[in-house]
Amino acid sequence: MSIQSSADVVLVRQAVRQWAVELRFSLIDQTKIVTAASELARNTLDYGGGGTVKLEVLQDGIRQGLQLTFEDKGPGIPDIELALKDGFTTGNGLGMGLSGTKRLVNEFKIVSQVGEGTCVTITKWK
Repeated sequence: MSIQSSADVVLVRQAVRQWAVELRFSLIDQTKIVTAASELARNTLDYGGGGTVKLEVLQDGIRQGLQLTFEDKGPGIPDIELALKDGFTTGNGLGMGLSGTKRLVNEFKIVSQVGEGTCVTITKWK
């Protein structure tokens, strides 16, 4: 899915909720993955200048998961460790975005190159 506008952020939230419902995630886990997706979609738009998200259903034995991969070609993050600290922000927010997102999911991976962009992959297992 493309993320180029605020309307796309809404579409990402709706798609993630639909997939989480279809996978029969609990209401709490639906809320967590949708909240994480919303934050990362907004970051992709605001800080990355737009990008994409790929949704995938994962199967690991009997357990299922939902994996989301957000990519942008923005300016990148110069200090990922600092960006993951509570309270750090380069914008007008509270600085809970990346760190808060990491706490909402089971797996969190971020790769960023200054001048090339950022890729964040999150996974929520059922």
